[in-house]
Amino acid sequence: MKTNYQIIMENIINNLEKKPRLLLHACCGVCSSSVLEKLIPYFTITVLYYNPNIYPEAEYQKRLSTLKELIEKMYLNIEVMEIGYDSEKFEKMSKGLEKEKEGGERCTKCFYLRLEETAKIAKEKKYDYFCTTLSVSPYKDSQKLNKIGKVLEEKYNIKYLYSDFKKKEGYKRSNELSRKYNLYRQNYCGCKYSLNEITIK
Repeated sequence: MKTNYQIIMENIINNLEKKPRLLLHACCGVCSSSVLEKLIPYFTITVLYYNPNIYPEAEYQKRLSTLKELIEKMYLNIEVMEIGYDSEKFEKMSKGLEKEKEGGERCTKCFYLRLEETAKIAKEKKYDYFCTTLSVSPYKDSQKLNKIGKVLEEKYNIKYLYSDFKKKEGYKRSNELSRKYNLYRQNYCGCKYSLNEITIK
């Protein structure tokens, strides 16, 4: 039986006694839009753009600039933290998994790679919670994402904000906001393997 992480998130939010600091991993501007809209009343947010999977580097920079554009257009006073383009980490991680289909083991390891870096930074910089925007996409498995979050919560002793941002029309809202703000919308997940799948189709 699947866990309803939307309900778990609502329970967490409803029991907050203050406005905690949240380090929110973001994959792109479009996915971040409805997530930020939902969380900004409850958390003091820093957005972490850490995506060594994105290919090519020009695409990485395009998504980063779109994320910054979104935050500016939404009039949000939010810091965007960016580590830099480091595709070698993704290449090393995906070795032997090049032929995996989207949604398979390579994607799970990619989730872990990005969420672990988020957890490490959140712990180091004394955030109260860490989380990711990834679950807003209907193509991302929120069950896998939240299980990874739980593992890292226990490993680094920092709270993970359990969530399924696609619930309650979160994905639909992200599309509405991307049209409203005229944001660049990519047509593949990010890595060269997902790009190849789009090209082959």
